[in-house]
Order: sequence, then C-alpha cells, then structure tokens
Amino acid sequence: MFYSTESDLLARQPEISQFFAQQVNKALLTTTNGDLYYGYAIPEQPKAAIVISSGRIEGLDKYQELIWELFKNNYAVFIVDHQGQGRSYRALANPHKGFVNKFTDYADDLAQFDSQIVNTLYQGKKVMLGHSMGGAIAVDFLTRFKHNYSGVFLSAPMFDIYTKGTPKPLAKLAARTACLLGFNQCYALGQTDYLAYDFLNNDLTSSEVRYQLFRQTYQSDSILQLGGVTYGWLNAAFGFMSTLEQQQLTLPVFIASAENDTVVDNQAQIALVHRQNNAVLQTFAGAKHELLFEQDTIRQAVLSRFYQFCDSLN
Repeated sequence: MFYSTESDLLARQPEISQFFAQQVNKALLTTTNGDLYYGYAIPEQPKAAIVISSGRIEGLDKYQELIWELFKNNYAVFIVDHQGQGRSYRALANPHKGFVNKFTDYADDLAQFDSQIVNTLYQGKKVMLGHSMGGAIAVDFLTRFKHNYSGVFLSAPMFDIYTKGTPKPLAKLAARTACLLGFNQCYALGQTDYLAYDFLNNDLTSSEVRYQLFRQTYQSDSILQLGGVTYGWLNAAFGFMSTLEQQQLTLPVFIASAENDTVVDNQAQIALVHRQNNAVLQTFAGAKHELLFEQDTIRQAVLSRFYQFCDSLN
C-alpha cells in the first residue's frame, strides 16, 4: 500500500493539485433545497468504491491528500460537500453560521447523491468512510435507506458532543430553550465566524504540516470557510444523537476512536459498539480528533486498519 507522508507532502503538492484539477471530476447535484458540490475519481480497475461522508467544516477541497492516496491505491472515490459545508449551498444569510433545519436532512441528501451519482457511475463493492459529523450522517443514511454498501468505517464519529466544562444536560437545555424562543439561527454561546486557530491551540491534529495545509486551503478561498454552530444546529444534532440508541446497523462497522478527542464524546462510540452485533472499535493512542489528518504514525495505523477492513468485506 502507498501511504502519503508528512516529509513528502509539501514536495508532492504540485502532483496532488494536478491530480485534483485533472482527474477529480466535479459537479453540482441539485436538491430541493439547493445545490450540493461533489467530486469523484475512478481508476481503470478499482478494487472498490470509497464514499466519503466528511465532518463539519470539511469538504472535497480539504480531502485532496486522502482522495489522491486512495486513488493511487486503486480505489474509486466519491465525496459530496454536505449542505452548509464547503462549496455546497448555505441556508442562512451569514454563510459562516453552522445551521441545519433537521439533522436528517444531511442523510436525505446523501441518499440522493448515492442513488443519482454513485450508483450511476459505479457498480461494485462500496464502502462508506465517515468522519465525525459525517459518521453520524452515515449511520443515519445506512439505517434509514435501502443501500448496497458492504461496510462502514467511522473515524471519530460524532455520536455525542464533548461539551468540555458545560454539563451535557445544561447544554441540551440551553439549545432547546434558545430554539423555542426563536434564536435557532443565532450562534450558540461562544461561537463566532470562521477563526483560524494557530497550530499550538488546535484540537484537531498533531500534524503541523497537514494542519497548515488545511488552513492555507481555507485562507486561499474564503467560500470554504465556516464558523461555529447555531442553536438550531446544536439542537438538531442533540435531538438526532438521542435516537442513536434505537439504531441497529445490519452491515460490518469499524470505529476508529481518537484517544485524546476533545470534539466528540468517545463514550457514545463505546456504547454504540456494545449495542451492535457486527461492530469493532479500536482506540488510537495519542490521537486527536482528525485521525485522517494526523501525524504519520497514527494516520498510517488508521489507514492500515481501513484497508484491512475493506479487504475483509464481500
């Protein structure tokens, strides 16, 4: 297997940029609410198709290194920017505000993308790769819609939010009350427009080169920038996550959990695995939230398990 490395990443940027420009097909998918931006790359004889459901503030542009790497390893790759993220439509006048009407809207969009784009262009083994919020969306899609996926690999999935110093019942009550009072489109307490935190203060990754590339990408094109969450998004997310206890996935599941995660609550991942018949969880030591953008030792361990998981599926 080929693994992209931090030491070569900057030197490889021209190659990755050329691949992204010339071999990743990009287009818009029209939905009832607005247009979703998506991309795909299909090698001549792919082993399988990887459909990426990315996390909050993420999208196609951020995943260039991984898409290039998967393609070099002979996987077809499909990815759609979720509504309110990346280059897809944003519902509010201030595009920085993280907002969704209903959390299930995300999976409704993913289902349309899967049926109209992925299944039209590719027939063969398909694996879902979901990160963070995208992991929650993947589970919602896989439990509510008829599909033909062989398995799902979840990187630090958002099955509950790490609320730091605020007791979780209080955070849920605040979000619910704010929405009842008509503040659903207002930023939640402490949330602001897009901020580029310096590397030393970031909660996402311990790979400085990958973190700086992510920030440079968003600095060079402000349309990608997304700020904090609104009370509406928070209330919708808490509401959806409370339903996960009733969900049963009928396909193989692998959960990669980040030991030092301060974005999502790892206890909810452990609880979900205990309720499933065919789920495996592995905790990656020393890892921050973004396992797919971590330093090489962690990232390669995660991707090695991912490739093993893909090979194990029919």
